[in-house]
Amino acid sequence: MILYLHGFRSGPASYKARLLAEAMRERGLLAQWMCPQLPASPREAAALALSLAEPHGSAITVIGSSLGGYYATWVAERLGCRAVLLNPAVHPTRELAAHVGEHAMYHSDAPFVFRAEYVDELAALAVDRITRPERYFLVAATGDEVLDFRDMVAFYPGARQRIIEGGDHAISGFARWMPEVLAFAGVRERAS
Repeated sequence: MILYLHGFRSGPASYKARLLAEAMRERGLLAQWMCPQLPASPREAAALALSLAEPHGSAITVIGSSLGGYYATWVAERLGCRAVLLNPAVHPTRELAAHVGEHAMYHSDAPFVFRAEYVDELAALAVDRITRPERYFLVAATGDEVLDFRDMVAFYPGARQRIIEGGDHAISGFARWMPEVLAFAGVRERAS
């Protein structure tokens, strides 16, 4: 089972979510794929993610992109499950404090409001350090224009790490790295 958690102002229509969903469909595993639209409230987003993951316990893999990586780490520490982090936010209170206000979603014109109290909600979800680093797989691009990959590398010591030279925050070449992500999640290759 895979639970995909998207990033800030993103959703299930994001590039990486669509690629992963299609890969699961091709393998006949779409029933083992979850990718909810996360609420703007970090408290509510984390509660939703945990409620979806908890029935599967440590058998689930949580894949999180950007802010979703922060939530994925929080879920993985609670359940003892695997997590794949795609250019994850590791200091979102610092990074998102400047984004309080009204925005539009990336994949639609739907409004997205990030309230000042959400910064405190993010702080309440902080994981001081990861335990059992073998449960984690970090995919980080050195060319991420939004987040510093060095913060990511430092936060996930001992974890499996795929550092992509160059690239961008969206990991535009994700199709190249997807088989490695799926293998870490325990998803078999397509049948010939």
